[in-house]
Amino acid sequence: MSDAAIDDGPFRALVLRETDDGPAGAIEQLTDADLPDGDVTIDIDYSSLNYKDGLALTGKNRVVRSYPMVPGIDLVGTVRDSSSAEFRRGDSVISTGWMVGERYWGGYSERQRLQSGWLVHRPTKLTSLHAMSIGTAGLTAMLCVLALEEGGVTPGSGPVLVTGAAGGVGSLAVALLAGRGYEVVAVTGRPETQDYLRELGATSFRTRAEMSESARPLESETWAGAVDTVGSAMLAKLLSQMQYGSTVAACGLAGGSDLPATVMPFILRNVRLQGVESVTTPTLRRAAAWGRLADELDTALLDALTEVVPLSELLERGPTILAGQVRGRWVVDPHR
Repeated sequence: MSDAAIDDGPFRALVLRETDDGPAGAIEQLTDADLPDGDVTIDIDYSSLNYKDGLALTGKNRVVRSYPMVPGIDLVGTVRDSSSAEFRRGDSVISTGWMVGERYWGGYSERQRLQSGWLVHRPTKLTSLHAMSIGTAGLTAMLCVLALEEGGVTPGSGPVLVTGAAGGVGSLAVALLAGRGYEVVAVTGRPETQDYLRELGATSFRTRAEMSESARPLESETWAGAVDTVGSAMLAKLLSQMQYGSTVAACGLAGGSDLPATVMPFILRNVRLQGVESVTTPTLRRAAAWGRLADELDTALLDALTEVVPLSELLERGPTILAGQVRGRWVVDPHR
């Protein structure tokens, strides 16, 4: 049964529109009549800034499929109006993935209308702010942890390597793994982030340059598991160093989509390369991952790795995340 409609006064949103010079963004005043079709309307508390959002904001890689577009692949908020049996007015919900912010309007708005199949209930242990401190990055990190566990990697198996460790996915992977007792080795190209990563639980470090060197087919067996957010030469390098029977959870390609490696680690060392994708993860697995995140992430650590930024600054911050200059997570306040 649908809840009764309520007042649809104006609200702010960051809207990308196509111009002769490429996509351009501006904060506009919209009403509910401007919103796309969907069965749940949400008053948004927060969104977040991810690498894919940076691509959308800068018009790179044709991430946005059509214009006008409200970007923002994550959001958390309160149901304002619903014709879904699963969600009612007043419920707190999270949306990540499902091409929201790319093909469908997203979270850089004070209000949005979505399909109920794209939503999960916010765990009561998490505030809205903490939910977006986690966001797609944290969901992806947890799915990587699940992949390692399903591959038989335990805290007693040996060290686990995390590449791109100072970024959103990497930071949360470090915190999750350390919290479960794993020995975490962090790869970062910025020495100034090492103290921050130690606070999250990293015990030692490898440099980006070291892990980007050309890999021999097989190198010394070092890692019991790995979470890779980079791809390309770095993924090839760590594959050559994996222990027998180890697992790599690969979730990113910031370094490139190629893989200059051989099959030798897979055939001679029984290495498992598990791809991790969070955009269309089935709802049951997605909800289970959010439950684990709510139980296992220290909210004080979330506070330490989070900066809240206003909607009005997103256009200038988009290029920064593409340059790899972000530490931790940027949560977006659409009301500022």
